[in-house]
Amino acid sequence: MSDLRFTADDVELVGTLRVPAGDGPFPAVALTGPFTGTRDQVTGRYAAGLTGAGFVTLAFDHRGFGESGGRRGHEDSQGKLADLRAAVSTLAARPDVDAGRIGLVGICLGGGYAVKAAALDPRVRAVAGVAGAYNSPAWFAEQSGIAGYRGALASFIADYDGYLPAVAPDGGTAAMGGDEPWSYYGTARSASAHWENRVTRGSLHSLMTFDALGAAPLLGETPLLIVHGTVDAYCSPELAKLMHDNAAGPKEILWLDAREHVDLYDREPYVTRAVDATAEFMRRATAAPPR
Repeated sequence: MSDLRFTADDVELVGTLRVPAGDGPFPAVALTGPFTGTRDQVTGRYAAGLTGAGFVTLAFDHRGFGESGGRRGHEDSQGKLADLRAAVSTLAARPDVDAGRIGLVGICLGGGYAVKAAALDPRVRAVAGVAGAYNSPAWFAEQSGIAGYRGALASFIADYDGYLPAVAPDGGTAAMGGDEPWSYYGTARSASAHWENRVTRGSLHSLMTFDALGAAPLLGETPLLIVHGTVDAYCSPELAKLMHDNAAGPKEILWLDAREHVDLYDREPYVTRAVDATAEFMRRATAAPPR
């Protein structure tokens, strides 16, 4: 395990590279994780498990978060896709990586980014989303009504550069409101020297306008695995099913009996089941001849 620095759009990104024991080249995955998350939290936990299963892994801090450069605490959707392209390029250039066997794994918000990035980058051989947020502006507008959706966007634009807490206790105002996000980020469960409890209000505009679900029909040559909790108040199981159903290529879905979204961040047996399913899927999907 070692720190690895690379660039995307001239922004320096900081990652943790893990390499399995033995002789390579190995299959590899880049990981992208929850909103505001850093590489020593959820993605680091999944990366360690996948490296134990024989994959080179790269968990990194996206621009604006953790130790990476960029505008602090700002969710840049297109920038995150550029970060993932750069991560794939970085892995593909390594002699210990089989450049023909690179996949993407996304957890929570990263699930949507991983799918979108995989749909737009033919070098990505397979993609897996765990407790993924498969955002869809059309779905959001349908749920809240177009007036409610546009009103929310207007409120984010009005104070686009202002900050608010990422999480808050006791029902306080936060980008991720409620007790469940606080139970992870507000406690020792998420301990990180590099995580900050703040995001821009413009970040919420980015989230509400990012279309991950629309990438599903573009996955015709990219195998997809969805792992999701049957109950999830933060990343809709309905959207997870739609992502699976709308994906054009080979696809699999695994439902876990988790009762909270954050169970798949660090609770057992959910993490082990998700890691094992992802490793087995990636092993098969990246080894198969390209379609």
